[in-house]
Amino acid sequence: MLDVKEIQKYLPHRYPFLLVDRILELELNKRVVALKNISVNEDLFNGHFPGNPIFPGVLIIEAMAQASGVLGFKTMDKTPADGSVYLFVGADNVRFKRQVVPGDQLIMTAEVVKVRSGIWKFACTATVDGELVCSADIMCADRTV
Repeated sequence: MLDVKEIQKYLPHRYPFLLVDRILELELNKRVVALKNISVNEDLFNGHFPGNPIFPGVLIIEAMAQASGVLGFKTMDKTPADGSVYLFVGADNVRFKRQVVPGDQLIMTAEVVKVRSGIWKFACTATVDGELVCSADIMCADRTV
């Protein structure tokens, strides 16, 4: 298990754009399970939507990509401090099944599908209380800066 301080070693994102609170499971080169607590205090709920707060789908996809990034960085034994950046380069087969609202715990799972020429493909899901929220195939690229 990784806490947020450890996650920050592997992701360059910071508040308000760090969307992974904890890594629950991690199997190098295979799979990661991560958690994002959805709080009513997040600034985005001031505009999405007043009186009916819904966590944006695009941020669910970003959260799955960030979880995938932790898996990729840990597998490659690299960090942003080493001059490596893990870029989100695509999402295919994206499907949303339910809304995510304050009080929910979003559980993201990413499994490595393939790696070729520094491009990683992950099969990702996001769930709340065991119910599927979103599924997508996410691609990330390992690049040096």
